Amino acid sequence: MSRVGRVERTTKETSVLVEIDLDGTGQVDVSTGVGFFDHMLDQLGRHGLFDLTVKTDGDLHIDTHHTIEDTALALGAAFRQALGDKVGIYRFGNCTVPLDESLAQVTVDLSGRPYLVHSEPENMAPMIGAYDTTMTRHILESFVAQAQIALHVHVPYGRNAHHIVECQFKALARALRYACERDTRAEGIIPSTKGAL
Repeated sequence: MSRVGRVERTTKETSVLVEIDLDGTGQVDVSTGVGFFDHMLDQLGRHGLFDLTVKTDGDLHIDTHHTIEDTALALGAAFRQALGDKVGIYRFGNCTVPLDESLAQVTVDLSGRPYLVHSEPENMAPMIGAYDTTMTRHILESFVAQAQIALHVHVPYGRNAHHIVECQFKALARALRYACERDTRAEGIIPSTKGAL
């Protein structure tokens, strides 16, 4: 059974198309107009082994906020759609990823309940190119709200803003990948005592 999600989201501020295949090979085609954000979405697809297409046309003449936020919302909705009934998945996933001096620890529960816990070093450089580093938390908030997952992201240390953000996306990709994978011992089973996720 194919686990593919496709979401189109159009507002007065942005036009977004997201397609994701959870059982892909990491083929990525991303264009949001925000270079560093494209780089992070590329990390998500490649390290999660998700085939990911993202096409966003946003009001970048104002700033990058709407473009990044609406893309993250559409990505979360597409991810939830692709998960389907969640029968036979592991449900939980975690991964710790270093990137030179930075370290990210990510744990995810595909619970059907949105919750985010996020911490990263204070006093980061405010910008990476056109990317506002305060947007990382907002990306995760937006993704979690639509994906309906519980997500804990902790960066205990790091100096370089690029590394601090990138290791979060790499660890998120792997944690999601592990949580999405099918458990051969749980075929036909929803991993919840409630019988639904």
